[in-house]
Amino acid sequence: MGRVTPPDLQPGAPVPESIRNRKGARTTRDVPAEVRALLDAGRLETVNLCEWLVVDLGVLSRHVLAGLGAGDRHAELARRLVDAPPTAPKRHAVVGAFLASELAVGRGFDRVFRHLAGHPSDVVRAWAAELVGRRPGWDVRQRLAAVRRLAADGNMSVREMAWLAVRDSIHDELDTAIGELATWTGDPDANVRRFASEATRPRGVWCRHIPALKSDPGRGLPILGPLRADPARYVQDSVGNWLNDASKSRPDWVREVAAAWEAESASPATARIVRR
Repeated sequence: MGRVTPPDLQPGAPVPESIRNRKGARTTRDVPAEVRALLDAGRLETVNLCEWLVVDLGVLSRHVLAGLGAGDRHAELARRLVDAPPTAPKRHAVVGAFLASELAVGRGFDRVFRHLAGHPSDVVRAWAAELVGRRPGWDVRQRLAAVRRLAADGNMSVREMAWLAVRDSIHDELDTAIGELATWTGDPDANVRRFASEATRPRGVWCRHIPALKSDPGRGLPILGPLRADPARYVQDSVGNWLNDASKSRPDWVREVAAAWEAESASPATARIVRR
């Protein structure tokens, strides 16, 4: 039996402030039914991992396809979801692959991307990132230019999916990607600056490693150098994690860089990165 939307949360009804300002449940089973219903309908953003994990992708994708005038394609996507692996990231990848191969090609990439990237649901905006990563024929510059608005998204789930979506292109066109992302380090938005570091981590989390940066992490200095005294802790943590990744294979290099940064900068931000 599907989830039932309470009468006061039917389409068109305003979302109560108590729900909009919620802190989020600590376990998936504690996510309230009314929150689940709104997440599934694409009317609400997730506020933590527990909520992200309980979103019914079949229901949410039905709403999204209807909004794109492609409701007749939902049965095929639902079939693919039935056959999909049970883990949430892989199921999201199934939806992203379907949107890229079965929808964006026939209905126009720009139209589908705009619809997804401007959606109230962070899950749907993350699918826009998948679309960027899977678009055929684009080089890394084009992918980065398209994904930049998602790198600046206010929801962390979208930001994480944004860099994951273009990770393969960064791996395949590393020097070009580093040159492009080095220009992002001066962006006024800390989320964009953090993306430049996080997307190029030598090892990263839940993603393809970049062997070239594991063996020669100095190639990442055009990004790391400008961020060595970044005022945002969000950025500092990413830079520190970048160096921790590099230390697994090149601890000598990391020690040299840390010593040089401490000598060059008396900033508390630099000290925090080095400590991390």
